[in-house]
Amino acid sequence: MDALLVIDVQNDFLPGGALAVTDGNEVIPVINRIMQKHKFDLILATQDWHPANHGSFAANHPNRIPGEIIELNGITQVLWPVHCVQGTQGADFSAELRTDLFNKVFQKGTDPAIDSYSGFFDNGKKRATGLDIYLKDRHVNRVFLCGLATDYCVKSTALDSVGAGFQTALIADACRGVNINEGDSAAAVNEMRAAGVTVVESADL
Repeated sequence: MDALLVIDVQNDFLPGGALAVTDGNEVIPVINRIMQKHKFDLILATQDWHPANHGSFAANHPNRIPGEIIELNGITQVLWPVHCVQGTQGADFSAELRTDLFNKVFQKGTDPAIDSYSGFFDNGKKRATGLDIYLKDRHVNRVFLCGLATDYCVKSTALDSVGAGFQTALIADACRGVNINEGDSAAAVNEMRAAGVTVVESADL
């Protein structure tokens, strides 16, 4: 069984959004084509779904700005602009994305005390989203990942997928990165590859 996992293709991560990923919109036609052309057994998505008081928001820390790094409940945390707040347009999936093809959506980042890059667990691995059990109950053995952003949520989800025992592939041309520091995305791909993630292009599927 193969599952495609579409990571966080939400308005706030797209051009014009609160935490826009450069060229993030370019993944949408690639992902739509993958979903329609290839016969995945399951198509799943993750969705950042933060409460307004989330601890990862710089605005919730006096005299802090996005990009600064703090300790949040014992975990190193990059501070971000307010983004993907529950119930806002910014948290919605892009209207151009074929969400009608999704079998299920897994929301993450709902606990204000801890961030959650991965679609499987929060950053402290204290709470699971249910994705691991969902995949295993359906006898999925291969997971293909695409979406935003390569160097954060895609990377964390891929590493947790490998850790959970799934054969994991990154569809590189269907991802884009934040790149706070130049080369972050390339480094993330190397880290994923070193952990056992196969890196492919959509044309290889």
